[in-house]
Amino acid sequence: MQLPGREIPTVQAHGVPFPLPPDTLVLDVREDEEWQAGHIEDAAHVPLSQLPARISEIDSAGGRVLAVCRSGARSARATMFLRQHGHDAVNLDGGMHAWFDAGRPMVSQTGRPPEVV
Repeated sequence: MQLPGREIPTVQAHGVPFPLPPDTLVLDVREDEEWQAGHIEDAAHVPLSQLPARISEIDSAGGRVLAVCRSGARSARATMFLRQHGHDAVNLDGGMHAWFDAGRPMVSQTGRPPEVV
């Protein structure tokens, strides 16, 4: 994906090793209701609008950051922001839709099977 004048590092869902390497933080930047419906297990949840105020949580995690959202647009913005702040961040191309379509595991906090909303 590209924003004017900048290339955003991306990875396809099938290109993400599973299980995830222990030094990789999955950062889900979707809103609460999206997160609750279905997300990658052990992901950190920081809605995009809260990321600047909560960057210290990402700073303390260290390692690589895999940014995810529903389709890859919000997480692309998060990836750029994180890279500007010195993080080794990459965007999940196609977001949770691509993750789900690739048959990758998800969990839900609703008591129902996980889904992407």
